[in-house]
Amino acid sequence: MSGKDTIKILLVEDNPGDYLIIREMLKETEYTQFTLTHSPKLEDGLKNLQENKFDVVILDLNLPDSEGLDTFLQILSKHPELPIIILTGLSDEEMGINAVKQGAQDYLVKGEFNGKLLARSINYAIERKGLEGLFSYHIDRSQ
Repeated sequence: MSGKDTIKILLVEDNPGDYLIIREMLKETEYTQFTLTHSPKLEDGLKNLQENKFDVVILDLNLPDSEGLDTFLQILSKHPELPIIILTGLSDEEMGINAVKQGAQDYLVKGEFNGKLLARSINYAIERKGLEGLFSYHIDRSQ
C-alpha cells in the first residue's frame, strides 16, 4: 500500500472512551490514512460489514450482545476474508491469544499500545491476510 491509500477500519467496541482514544491515535499516524467506522455492538458491526466494504476489523471481545471467542467467531464465519485484530483488556489477554490461534491476525491489549503500534498492526494484518489468500489460492490450483 502506498502512503496515499486510505484503510477502512470497522471498530466494534462498546466503550466510547476506547473509541475516542483509537480515533485520536489513528489521526496521529504519518504514513497511512484511515477512516474509522464505529459499531458499539456485534449486531451493529455485522450489519455494517454487510452494507459496507472494510479493509480490517478491530474487535473487542466483550460486547453488550456477545462475549468471548464467540464474538470473534461470529465475524470470522461470515467474513473469513477480512483481517481481524482483537482488542482486549488485561483480564482476557489469554482469550486474545486463543483468538489468534483461531485465525485473528493480532491482538492488542487496551492501554498498552500507541498510534504507531496500532497502525503497524493494522498494516501487517492486512498484508498477512492477503498472503494467506494468495497462498491458499496457489495450493487450491495446484491440486
